[in-house]
Order: sequence, then C-alpha cells, then structure tokens
Amino acid sequence: MARRLPRAIVFDLDGTLVDTLRDILSALNRVMDEEALRAITYDQGRVMVGGGARWLVEQALREAGGATGTARIDACHTRFLDYYLAEPAASSRPFDGVTDMLTRLGAAGHLFGVCTNKPHEITLRVLDALDLSGFFGAAVLGGDVLGVRKPDAGHLLAVLGQMGAAPDRALMVGDSETDVAVARNAGVPVAVVDFGYTARPATELGADAVISSFDELPGLLDRLG
Repeated sequence: MARRLPRAIVFDLDGTLVDTLRDILSALNRVMDEEALRAITYDQGRVMVGGGARWLVEQALREAGGATGTARIDACHTRFLDYYLAEPAASSRPFDGVTDMLTRLGAAGHLFGVCTNKPHEITLRVLDALDLSGFFGAAVLGGDVLGVRKPDAGHLLAVLGQMGAAPDRALMVGDSETDVAVARNAGVPVAVVDFGYTARPATELGADAVISSFDELPGLLDRLG
C-alpha cells in the first residue's frame, strides 16, 4: 500500500516563511519614539513576535518602562498598525529556500495555508509584496479574522477547512511555542524551524521535528507519512 504523506502544510508567517522583523520594528519604533521611549532592538523584538500586534505593542511598552494602561496600549496599537500597513514589506524577505520549496511541493500535489496571529490585512500585503500569495489561495487567516487565534485549535482548523483538508492529512510548520501548541490542540503533527523568532531553542519547543532549512521539508514529509 502506498504511504499517505501529509498533503496539507500550514505555515506560520513571521519567523517561519518570511523574515519580517525589520519592518515590524520600523513601525514599532516610530511609536516608541513618539512615546519618548527607547527603541526596541532586534534581539528584543524577535522574542516579542507571535502573539499578535496588540500583544507586541504591550510587550514593547513594558520592556521600555512605559505605562501599559489599556488606553495607552490601544492608542499605540492603532498607530503601529497604521505605520506598518503603510510599509509592510520594505525590508521583509522570504527565508532561504521558501519559494523553491513551495514550488517543488506544490508540483507534488501538496496544498498550502498560512495560520498567523499577524493582522490579516498586513499578512495579505506581505504575501502579495513578496510574490507568495499564489501559493496559498484563500487559505490564509490572520489573527484578527476569527473570534479565536493561535494557540486555539479553531484557528488552525479553520485554515484546514478552507483547504478542504483533515487534521490527519496535515502538517503545521512554525517557529514558536504558540505554533507547537496550536498544532497539539488541533491534533496535527508539527515541525519548527530553528532560525525563527523565539526565546527558547527550537529543540526545546516540543515539536515532532526541527528543521534548519526548507530543503529538509520533503524528507520530513516522507518520514511522517
């Protein structure tokens, strides 16, 4: 009997498919400057990404010693989104091997989706700007579309629903504890990249596999089959 490879592959965006941090920090640090707070560094920012835009802004304010009342967070969040929407991909780039991997696996019949806590409109603009949208069709859901978001299983399951794919024929690929948690909650195997945005080493996140390059993904799919 032929082995049943995972057919649906759902990716996180920031720190997994695309190196977006410099554009995120450009918008975030405009807000920090307006608030008379110190800028967030690259190393600080890379462990703040993943929980959504409002969470990012709140963490940045805390890190810089600013007040974190609801009104201030809301106001800073609104300005951050405005700045980021205006220039979402000036410095963002797909990680090495992403386009080749999507092309190769797409030709082999795999379906692709994106499950990210990033705001949906910004997600679409980043994918468009980097010529990646065509790989995903309508199977893209940002963190502000549903009433839930990662690590709630409903977020990942909704992406799979758009793909017409079952959890037992899927793989989640991410870079963080949040990605591992949403996959576990949805009953989907999960791999993490070791070059993403996380404070903990990828080997400590509890994923089924860790990859250092997207060249490793086809072999991983075969093993998971």
